[in-house]
Amino acid sequence: MFPPISSHAQKVIKTLEKFVNEECITNEERFEKELGQGSQRFKSETSVVEELRVKAKGLGLWNLFLPKDFKEGPGFTNYEYAYMCEIMGRSQNLAPVATNCDFPDSGNIELLAHYGTEKQKKQWLEPLLEGKIGSAFAMTEPDAPSSDATSINCKLTPTHGGYLINGKKHWITNSGNPNLKLLLVMVRSGKSNEEIAESSVKSGEYSPHKQHSLVIVPVNSPGLSITRPLTIFGFDDAPRGHCEIIFKNVFIPRENMVFEEGRGFEVVQRRLGPARLHHTMRAIGTAERALELLIDRALKRKVKGVALADMGVITEWIGKCRVEIESARLFVLNAAHTVDIRGSKAAKREIAMTKVHVLNSVLSVIDRAIQLYGASGLGQNTPLPEMFANIRSLKIADGPDEVHLNQLGKNEIKEFKIRTAGRSKL
Repeated sequence: MFPPISSHAQKVIKTLEKFVNEECITNEERFEKELGQGSQRFKSETSVVEELRVKAKGLGLWNLFLPKDFKEGPGFTNYEYAYMCEIMGRSQNLAPVATNCDFPDSGNIELLAHYGTEKQKKQWLEPLLEGKIGSAFAMTEPDAPSSDATSINCKLTPTHGGYLINGKKHWITNSGNPNLKLLLVMVRSGKSNEEIAESSVKSGEYSPHKQHSLVIVPVNSPGLSITRPLTIFGFDDAPRGHCEIIFKNVFIPRENMVFEEGRGFEVVQRRLGPARLHHTMRAIGTAERALELLIDRALKRKVKGVALADMGVITEWIGKCRVEIESARLFVLNAAHTVDIRGSKAAKREIAMTKVHVLNSVLSVIDRAIQLYGASGLGQNTPLPEMFANIRSLKIADGPDEVHLNQLGKNEIKEFKIRTAGRSKL
């Protein structure tokens, strides 16, 4: 049984729905026009986004994501925020950034709020909460498989007064942001994988999950180069983008360590759990909008004088979409509620199942909508291709489906052995 939604949350949900439908969706074409062409797309924030952020602040639609146990947050539960995030997912390019709830800032804010020192909070958390600066989370590397984060090799080396960073990251979301001021960077601060492999001990100082740290790197640090924006299925996601970043003897002071050296995985898990959940929350809204587009097309498009909506196979598609969306929403709400009552670490199972199931369900809905539009569904006539690209990329981001499924399977086998120990028959 899910808990009731507070009266305050209900009021915000109603206000947010009106804001997204009447302000964000209606300004999507203006947003694209203001971005311009080529390198101009990353020069500055668009005026429409700035206007929407002012409106959102005035309506109290700001930093909605921080759970109620954070003093910096608005006091909502993850369960309540799930409903809000779904609404924002209807306008994936405008609503999250307009409300200062966009990723990766939301995850970075939660991480700094939990682990940051008072100085780090003053310097970085406060301006992030105010929406004055942007941040990025630099973890993915071209030579490290994303299915095994212990292979991350961007090197952190101690030096007088601090550390030096050397390495390369890619597909770093929000790193094209003209307001970008800091990176949270996952680095190898301990032993190499070769040293660990050669050791017979795999715990303590030789534990694969004790070799990394998370550090704060100001974007204007000498030796840091944001070399080029990378596209996802041809979309550049300007002006925030996904860029390639090179670190060449980048110096940071010791005070830029987040929490403690060698505890990067512990810190990152605090961030990745909610981040995965926020992605799936927004994905439900994306699916709802895709279904609306599908039904609108089915009603208006005729083949030999018959509307597509009057054809049995199309109504069956619509029915399947509704089943997939509703089941996906239940996964999201269950995971969010589990995080509220047990914490994100204890909810790893629910979060993993949600990430896998929801994204695949949403992709099915979007794919049917594209199919119904035919050639028009492949180009710039509808937001469907960008929806598809965004959701498809999330099946890789924050851990590929296969990693989550593998761990879920192992846990099932482990629980089965415990549950059936001593039984003569099943």
